[in-house]
Amino acid sequence: MAHFVDRRLNPKDKSLSNRRRFLKRVRSQIKKAVEDAVRERGIADVGRGKNVSVPTEGVAEPTFRQAQEGGKRERVFTGNKSFQTGDRIQKPPRGGGSGAGKQGSPDGEGEDDFLFALSREEFLDFFFDDLELPDLVKQSLKEITRTRPHRAGYSVAGSPANINVARTMRNAYGRRIGLKRPKSKEAQDLAYRIFLLEQVASPTREQKEELAALRARHEEVLRRRKVIAYIDPLDVRYNYFEQKPEPNANAVMFCLMDVSASMGEREKDLAKRFFMLLHLFLSSRYEKTDIVFIRHTHDASEVDEETFFYSPQTGGTVVSTALVMMKQVIAERYPPSDWNIYAAQASDGENFSGDSARCAALLNEDLMRVCQYFAYVEIVGEDEAQLINSEASGMELWEAYRKVSEIWPNFARKRVARRADIYPVFRELFARDPAGKRHG
Repeated sequence: MAHFVDRRLNPKDKSLSNRRRFLKRVRSQIKKAVEDAVRERGIADVGRGKNVSVPTEGVAEPTFRQAQEGGKRERVFTGNKSFQTGDRIQKPPRGGGSGAGKQGSPDGEGEDDFLFALSREEFLDFFFDDLELPDLVKQSLKEITRTRPHRAGYSVAGSPANINVARTMRNAYGRRIGLKRPKSKEAQDLAYRIFLLEQVASPTREQKEELAALRARHEEVLRRRKVIAYIDPLDVRYNYFEQKPEPNANAVMFCLMDVSASMGEREKDLAKRFFMLLHLFLSSRYEKTDIVFIRHTHDASEVDEETFFYSPQTGGTVVSTALVMMKQVIAERYPPSDWNIYAAQASDGENFSGDSARCAALLNEDLMRVCQYFAYVEIVGEDEAQLINSEASGMELWEAYRKVSEIWPNFARKRVARRADIYPVFRELFARDPAGKRHG
C-alpha cells in the first residue's frame, strides 16, 4: 500500500506553483492564443488579460489505478435484490454509462475545451517572450502607475523613524491631566516641609501628626508618579503614509506608418508590436496617454486603429505628408506646454525622390523642437538581417534621418527584420529620461 502526502503550499486557496507548472505544460497553446490576441487587439488593450482555451487532452493528469488483472482485492457493494454473496457481476461494456466520452455520438455532444484566464502579468510575459526583452525592462513595462508615499494621519504602530513627537507629547500630557498625575514641584514642596519639621528639636504632638501626614502624602505622590508614567506606550503615535499614484503629466503618442503596397502583413505585424511596446512604456509613466494614428501613401490622413492596420490602400509613397499631418494635429489639439509628445514611425524605407530632404527639414525645424522622443523603425527583409546593426548606407529616407539623429539626441532610428530586433530601439529609449527637457 502506498501513501502520498502533498506538502505543497496553497496560499489563499490558489496554488501558485501548480499554476506555473500548468502554464509550462500548455505553453504552446498559450503562445498561439497570445499571438492571435496581439493581431486582434488594439494597441491600448495589450495590457489586459485573456481567456485561453486548451483541449482536454492537453491537461490530462497522471493517475494511479488498480490493475485489471492480478493481485487480491476485496470490495463491499451495497445490498440489492438481484445478487447474492458469491455471484459474479458482469463488467459493463466500454463506452457505456452517462459520463462524457471521446466517442462520436448522434447528437453531436463531446468534451469541452478547458478554459482558464491569463492575468495581465502572465499575458505580458508571453507577449515579451518573442521580443527578447531583458527581465528588468519587462518589469518596468508591467508597472501600471508609479506611487509616492503621502501623509495620511497617524497610527499606533510604525517604525521609530516615523514617530510624531508633537502628537505623542500631546497625548501624554492629556493622559497625565486626566489621571491627575502629581507634578514634580508638589513632591519637592512636600519633601521640603518634611525636612523643616524634622529639624525641630522638641516637636509638639500637632507637629508630629503633621509630619506623619506629610510623609504619607509624600509617599502617595511618589507612588502615583511611578504608576502614572510620563510617557506611556499608548501615547506614542507614528506618522502614517499611504502609497498614492504619483501625479504625472499627459502624453500623446503619434503612430505614423506607410500603408502602400510594399508594406505587407509581416511589416505591419512588426510595426504593430513596436507601437504596442511604446504604448506600454508611456502608460507606465504617464497617467493619461492618447494615441493618434496617421497613415500615408502619397497622401496622409488621421484614422482609427482598425483602418490604420487593416484597411487596404494603394498609391505612391510621400512620407512628408504624414509629418505635415502630425504638425497640424499638434497645433490643433496637443499644445506642447500641456502634453509630452512622442512619435513612432514605421516604414520600409521607400519614399518619393526628393521628399526625404523635406522630411528632414520638417523634423529639424518643427517637430523635434516639441517632441520628447521620435523613433523611426525601418522594416527590412529577413534576408537583409545583416543591415540591422550596421550603419551601412540605405535608401534616401534612411540617409536623411541619419543627419537628423546627429543633430537631435532624442531621435532614434533602427532597422528591424524580426520581432527580436525591436528591442534595440527601446534600449536607447530606456537610457534616457522620458520626461527630460525639450531640445531646441
